[in-house]
Amino acid sequence: VQLQASGGGLVQAGGSLRLSCAASGHTFNSYAVGWVRQAPGKEREFVAAIWYNSERTFYADSVKGRFAISRDNAKNAMYLEMNSLKPEDTAVYYCAAEWSGGERFSYWGQGTLVTVSS
Repeated sequence: VQLQASGGGLVQAGGSLRLSCAASGHTFNSYAVGWVRQAPGKEREFVAAIWYNSERTFYADSVKGRFAISRDNAKNAMYLEMNSLKPEDTAVYYCAAEWSGGERFSYWGQGTLVTVSS
């Protein structure tokens, strides 16, 4: 499966952004998928994941209550709605597929940069 993230940009603290990830390949619908971010000078950090059928979602404590992950299998797409953004959310956000826990995924898209100004 191939993945392409989009929707990043510059936003003020307290603002919102919606990231999208377009997938190609017939196996997307069978995978748990999610988002991982990497801030400058820091290690990759798990953000959120969603089961193949959207029945369960998982979030890092740092984004719980502010971010929402969703997917549309008919469109081979997934999304990350980010609200109440903070400067510490600044990072490159990667969409990924075939989740095996934490920040472990088998397939990765290119990242999209989110910058939150204070």
